[in-house]
Amino acid sequence: MGEVSVNGAKNAAVAIIPACILVNGICRIENLPCIEDVSVSLEIAKSLGARITYLSRDAVEIDSRDVCSAVPPQELAGRIRASYYYIGALLAKFQHATVPLPGGCNFGFRPMDQHMKAFEALGAECTIKKGLIHAVSKGPLRGGNIYFDGVTVGATINAILASVLSAGETTIIENAAKEPHIVDLANFLNSRGANIKGAGTDKIRITGVKELVGGTYSVIPDQIEAGTLMTAAAATHGDVMIKNVIPQHLDSISAKLIEIGVGIEEFDDSVRVYDKGQHSSANIKTLPYPGFPTDMQPQLVAMLSVAEGTSVITEGVWDNRFQYVDELRKLGADITVDGNVAVIRGKRALSGANVMATDLRGGVGMVIGGLIAEGTTTIGHLLHIDRGYEFIERKLSDLGADIKRVDI
Repeated sequence: MGEVSVNGAKNAAVAIIPACILVNGICRIENLPCIEDVSVSLEIAKSLGARITYLSRDAVEIDSRDVCSAVPPQELAGRIRASYYYIGALLAKFQHATVPLPGGCNFGFRPMDQHMKAFEALGAECTIKKGLIHAVSKGPLRGGNIYFDGVTVGATINAILASVLSAGETTIIENAAKEPHIVDLANFLNSRGANIKGAGTDKIRITGVKELVGGTYSVIPDQIEAGTLMTAAAATHGDVMIKNVIPQHLDSISAKLIEIGVGIEEFDDSVRVYDKGQHSSANIKTLPYPGFPTDMQPQLVAMLSVAEGTSVITEGVWDNRFQYVDELRKLGADITVDGNVAVIRGKRALSGANVMATDLRGGVGMVIGGLIAEGTTTIGHLLHIDRGYEFIERKLSDLGADIKRVDI
């Protein structure tokens, strides 16, 4: 049986780093994943005037007391989706912010209307001009009532960031997203002196405080990296102990793997994934947490492409999530896509081929496809994968996979 440890959560880290902008002191953030999105977010904080000190591979100190700019560089901000969290943080700190529209994976237009709705409920005026989001308030932001038209992780996080210093007034966020990284952000801010209640439910109450203070905080384990490693172990009929996880965060993933025919054994901070024989088909619909995560969809599609029977995957979060499917077909997968539904007819085997990572999670889906395919698979555009996984080829190689990174 092999063992592997999960890194800190990407989606929590890229929210906590902008949150440090609000702190009047030094924040020591530990268990940071060494990935592209985290590096870019730290560079954005540095460009605004924060002092960044790297303490180790997974720990930094962020001193935001000299932050003096509310305009992140367009080149940096345009590289990651999470750059839009700087709007909420800078708006709370300076009462104004100008931030480029977010980058990241291309799943179509990422609407900012719910973010702007939240800022306006707190007293700001928002406009989008020439690819820049402008938010400005005539004075300190005030508490307000925010009701999101649909569940949105990004706008929930931005509403929290914008509300924590709102002069002692209470903000109520309704129809809030419940993801683990939202809870982790709230826990970080509360540990620094914020007053946030209800994170992890659909109603969050935030009473503004005058100041946040420095301190040390450790980021939660990455739910999606854990799920990816679980799926890789299951797809290759392995036996792997995956350590440094919060099993409760993996419930929807574990449930589907068990339904497919995979053995799952849970411990306090680890899960064992082991082979139980032939895998069967499954129907999956991606949903906001605690539903099955959209970020795990490509990994399961790759696995189900060699399962017995026909599987149906319905994408309930992103309109253009299936853009990686053409690459998976190059390996021989039998997949038909109609709108937001993919039908996968399981085959006995896939065959190695040259493929591309079209996006972060689609790219790691290609990795799983390559692991189960006969012959050699070459995956290009690794920058997408590096945005969210820290040297995944090393972890898989240590578990026995024949995988290596090469320069071409």
